Amino acid sequence: MPHLYDWFGLNVALFHFINGVHAAWWDELMLTMTWLGDHDRYPYYIAVALLVAFTRRYWLPPRNVAVFGVGYALTAYAIQLLKPYLDFPRPLLVLGREVVVVGPPEWYHSFPSGHATFAVLLAASLSPRIAKPAQWGLWIYAALVCLSRVSVGAHFPADVAGGALIALTAVGIA
Repeated sequence: MPHLYDWFGLNVALFHFINGVHAAWWDELMLTMTWLGDHDRYPYYIAVALLVAFTRRYWLPPRNVAVFGVGYALTAYAIQLLKPYLDFPRPLLVLGREVVVVGPPEWYHSFPSGHATFAVLLAASLSPRIAKPAQWGLWIYAALVCLSRVSVGAHFPADVAGGALIALTAVGIA
């Protein structure tokens, strides 16, 4: 199992590549994307999505919002089940001084990334049958949130990929 998570060394190599890029503006952007991707923002995102879906149905189909809501319930349950059960260490605990941490340090429950799960769920559930610029915006948001979790030193790429896979699975089920 360790080789599956480590991707035969690629997980740590990709982590170092992404976590090794730092500039003041970039770190601030990554912290902002991490903040925007926190699952605590869910009530605000669902409120805006519901408002848009019921006032401008041609902008956002109500079905998309329903998939988002059901998907959130499924992913929240999966995350709460997997994180403590697997209890993978965060990069800071594994790599020590090799990690550049931007923001508060995190130590445990690395897999899967809840931020990545939530961001990909948002994009995958809300983007079908909407305008192309809005689709691009949602997927750019998701990509930046996923990238931010590695950039700030909170997750390995495998954690982010696992979270994204959970979100895509939930959208497929919902």
